[in-house]
Amino acid sequence: MGFGNMVAGAAVDAAAKQAEMKRMLKGRTPEQQSVIKYFYGAGGCLSKGLTDEQYDQMVQRTASSMDFKAKALAKIGVDESEVSEIEPVHFEAYYFTNKNDNLNKMGNDNKWRSSEYMVTWIFFSDSQIYVYQNTFNMCSGSKKEQTMDYFYKDVTNFTAVSETYEKDVLDKVSCNGTASYVRKTVDANEFRLIVPGDKVVCAMEQTDYTERAIQGMKAKLREKKA
Repeated sequence: MGFGNMVAGAAVDAAAKQAEMKRMLKGRTPEQQSVIKYFYGAGGCLSKGLTDEQYDQMVQRTASSMDFKAKALAKIGVDESEVSEIEPVHFEAYYFTNKNDNLNKMGNDNKWRSSEYMVTWIFFSDSQIYVYQNTFNMCSGSKKEQTMDYFYKDVTNFTAVSETYEKDVLDKVSCNGTASYVRKTVDANEFRLIVPGDKVVCAMEQTDYTERAIQGMKAKLREKKA
């Protein structure tokens, strides 16, 4: 997944975190409640809560239930033949941010997971770059959908970075159901499209595909700005 962590501070008030969890549980569906409990560590060592693998599967079911590429083209309002300068680029990964409702957890497999998941599609026409993003929250069911477009001449750079976020996360759960929390740092892989005074941030997993895709985008940008 490409996420690392270091202990960044002292233990977090467990009572406050449990009260926060109870507030979040109100009015949620059973599935959403199971996700919230997954991140807060509700239950004891015998709890039948979500495993890391089950949560991953739940996220992927949600993502695969929507044809994001088709949604992107419809939202942008172009035909795929109009944006064939190079192959469209696709990023998706757990999304990390400093927002309070963005919950994070280190799994038993030492991989970080988030309550939000971001899918990005980027298309390239002869003169413009089109970006579509859909970020969905597994705790609330909320979604944020947005599109952006830029002329090549206005784009400063494409870059991959590792951004660090500080989060209060689950530390351990005892058999009596008592959970403890600690502040840690999460290093998240991100792709960024830079324009003067602004940037588009895309959650991504660092893979051979993303590396090739970013190099291809950089080559196209150099060609268009030459």
